[in-house]
Parts: sequence; structure tokens; C-alpha cells
Amino acid sequence: MRFDLITLFPELFGPHLSVGVTRRAFESRQVDVRLWQLRDYAEDNYRRVDDRPYGGGPGMVMLVEPLERALAAVKAQRLAESAEAAPAIIHFSPTGRRIDQALVQELASSPGAVLLCGRYEGMDQRFLDRHVTLELSLGDFVLSGGELPALALLDAIARLQPGVLNDAASHQQDSFSDGLLDCPHYSRPELLHTPEGEALPVPPVLLSGHHAQIARWRRERSLALTWARRPELIEAARQAGRLSRADEKFLATLTKPDSPL
Repeated sequence: MRFDLITLFPELFGPHLSVGVTRRAFESRQVDVRLWQLRDYAEDNYRRVDDRPYGGGPGMVMLVEPLERALAAVKAQRLAESAEAAPAIIHFSPTGRRIDQALVQELASSPGAVLLCGRYEGMDQRFLDRHVTLELSLGDFVLSGGELPALALLDAIARLQPGVLNDAASHQQDSFSDGLLDCPHYSRPELLHTPEGEALPVPPVLLSGHHAQIARWRRERSLALTWARRPELIEAARQAGRLSRADEKFLATLTKPDSPL
């Protein structure tokens, strides 16, 4: 799959794409990332890509013409190299759909997309209306540009590619993969002695070697954590038929005073 990023700051992407386990996806071109410097498509001597907004107000607005030329160049190269259909055009904006694991999984099996990384007060709405097929947001807060959301999306997509993670089942146990939050995890030492004098053991069931009991413990911890922090995910899982009778029985205990949470 191929992702073309139109950005004013392509240098932000290099360090991230070359470190960590996900670099395998980028180095192998499983996730082929192409960076396009928007200023290369400005035609004046100052390489201007923004101007004051009509109607007044603070900040600057990214101009239509450089964006149009950059997008046309991206599409021409994609067509010349792969002859694929018109790609999805994704714009990162606080007004967009919140990125979730279901969307990441959908994009991870797609041919890719063009990612528009805005800056300043945003892009001229006429360009967005003409070209954008999907607007995405990291959450209910405002960033200085679209580069960080683009990096987050690429990282989430890369780790779902075959052979990227050391254990192919790792991402299947992640938070949100089955609609719930992930359970807690433990490693050595078996008994942790803190500076305050506490002795914190690993939950005994994880040392038991009883795989069915371990699986049930992990499921119940996932349910309990989701119930406490994101109860709307419990209801969504219920509506989708992803909760078993054992799950529902356990959830019923969480409303009691002696809840195991």
C-alpha cells in the first residue's frame, strides 16, 4: 500500500519511520510512504502557500493553487506507477471522524491514501470540498498541524502488516481489537520489592500454567478495565454480540459492593 503525504514539514517523518519495530513495514515498502513538500508547488519567489483569510480574523489560510498542483502531481505519479483508481484523500482536522481501531484495520487492508497535513488556520474550504473524501481527528483537542495525526495513523497501520510484529498475534490482543481495552501485563521479577517496603507479586493465575484460567483472567481484567474507564465500549460490544454469557455474568458482579475491580 502507498501513502502520499503533502506537508510543509517532511523532515518530521524520517526519524519516526526509521525506528522501532514498525520500521520493518516502511523499509520493506509494505507501507510505502512518499513525502511531498508543499512549497515545491508554490510559484512565487517567496514559495508562499498561505495568505490572510477573507473576512478578517487571526491566522493564515493555506492557498488553493499550491495544494491543487501538489495533489495533481501525486495523482499523476500514482497513476504512472500503478494505474490504480483514484486514492482516498484524507485531511486531518478537529472536525473529522475520530480515528479508531476499526478504521485503522480498514485502512491497513486498503491500497493506501493521500494524507493532507494542514497548518495555520487550515486549508481553503474550496479545496477540501473538491477533493477530500475523509476527514480524521485524533481527539477533541487542537494540534498545530496534521503531521502528528498522520504519523499516528501510519504507525497504527504499519503494526498490522504481516511480519512486522515479532509475534503475529500481538495486535490481536491490543486494546480495541475486539472492542475492549487490553488487560494488564506482567513480567520479571515475580515479586517486586518497592522502596516503600511493599512486596508486589505477579497475579498467581499467570504463574499457574493453566491456559484456560489465564485466558479467562485476562478476559475479566479487560472487561473490568473497560467497564471502569470506557463503559460505552461495553455497550457497543454487547450490541455487536461480542459478549459471552460468562462475560455478562462477570460484568454483573462489577455493580456489587464487593466488585473484584
